[in-house]
Amino acid sequence: MISHHARFLLLAASLGLANLLSAAERPNIVLLYADDVGWGDLGCQGATAVRTPALDRLAQEGIRFTDGHAPSATCTPSRYAMLTGEYAWREKGTGIAKGDAAAIIQPGRTTLPSILKQAGYRTGVVGKWHLGLGPDGGPDWNGDIKPGPLEIGFDYSFLIPATGDRVPCVYVENHRVVGLDPADPIQVRFGEKVGDDPTGRERPNLLKMHPSHGHDMTIVNGISRIGYMTGGQAARWTDEDMADRITEKAVAFIEKAPRDQPFFLFFSFHDIHVPRVPHPRFVGKTAMGPRGDAIVQMDWCVEQVLATLDRLGLADDTLVLFSSDNGPVIDDGYHDEAVAKLGDHRPAGPWRGGKYSNFEGGTRVPFLARWPKRIPAGRVSEALVCQVDLPATFAALTGQNLAEKDAPDSFNLLPALLGESETGRDHLVEHARSLSLREGSWKYIEPTKGPQKNANTGTELGGAPAGSLYDLATDPGETTDLISREPDRARAMATRLKAIQAAGRSR
Repeated sequence: MISHHARFLLLAASLGLANLLSAAERPNIVLLYADDVGWGDLGCQGATAVRTPALDRLAQEGIRFTDGHAPSATCTPSRYAMLTGEYAWREKGTGIAKGDAAAIIQPGRTTLPSILKQAGYRTGVVGKWHLGLGPDGGPDWNGDIKPGPLEIGFDYSFLIPATGDRVPCVYVENHRVVGLDPADPIQVRFGEKVGDDPTGRERPNLLKMHPSHGHDMTIVNGISRIGYMTGGQAARWTDEDMADRITEKAVAFIEKAPRDQPFFLFFSFHDIHVPRVPHPRFVGKTAMGPRGDAIVQMDWCVEQVLATLDRLGLADDTLVLFSSDNGPVIDDGYHDEAVAKLGDHRPAGPWRGGKYSNFEGGTRVPFLARWPKRIPAGRVSEALVCQVDLPATFAALTGQNLAEKDAPDSFNLLPALLGESETGRDHLVEHARSLSLREGSWKYIEPTKGPQKNANTGTELGGAPAGSLYDLATDPGETTDLISREPDRARAMATRLKAIQAAGRSR
């Protein structure tokens, strides 16, 4: 019987990839995915108010993309697009998911994990999910919770179901809530109140962190959340322990992975999303308060993964990627001194806007990759790359052809990822409250109505009723709208954007 590796090499040769893949067998893949971390929040990208030695090490030992993007300026649509290879704006129901949302990615869909599982990988996801769980109508938190990650290509999952600021505040391992007492069943609602648990609105005296906007419903661990929850007392998490808990699970997945089989780990951090409640050992590590301290904690999580790979002798054979699901936000719902203590730190770096924004800071995020056997150390690339390209890129890496219907907006950027080419995408559709088209250094934002700032966060949103046009090469801060000076270019880009929308695919 022919081995998995032999079949892989034969397929690679048939696809003309023999030279590309002959240097090593399929690498293990670890995808480290941060939450709300901005382009400028890393030391390797200019931050001085916070130190990120583990992430700086990744950049020093691999490649750093200066024009790397999340698919969207918010979390759920970015995660959807990265795992499916389809822009989320093509599908209804892919906006920011409620805590009790049904599964957004349906079983049978070709996904990033299913592509790698087909190639013989053991696959796991640990950390924040926020892509819904269960059938239409939402999950039964007291029974089997499916469909979910295990039904779309993952072999193992340990999840924060939605976000730390949304109920239910419990972990889900595979199909069950961890530590649930059957005599204390969980109920969750996002409309009217359920149960008698105190809320932040009713009992602010019980809070150790107060909301700045919203986030005033059921209190868990002294912090009021979005939504109402009752029951599940023994299963509820302690925010200060969350990074430790999910990092332990991520490390254990790597440790338990069979050595004769490659693995794919999607390690999705909660940090630095609100509520920012780092473990006491990280409190005070920066002068920026909880937001800065949470960055330090996140970097520690990265260091634990890198140390595990070193200890097990797996570093050379593992492709490690780091990115974030959208740009930065400072005040996102709690009084945690993030605004007052920001100082000179620029979370989005030279880019304007942040989370929720059409400006470049909404989707341009850290994008690092290390694979010692293949990626030259210390490489900096200006190639335009996006997380939506991971399905097609990993399919190519493992010698697979995607069907035409699969990953419709995902392009094979393997040469760019490996530092062998400076050519990335020739265009990218950025997604916030409206759509933008990038072509080289040019950026067109389609006509956009509405306020110029997010009323809650103060984020500059970008966009204008007649559309906007910027040249990022000369104006990275998007300060000068050129749409009246370059009408032909604006019209051509608007036409292309509409064509991409209408086509239903861009690959």
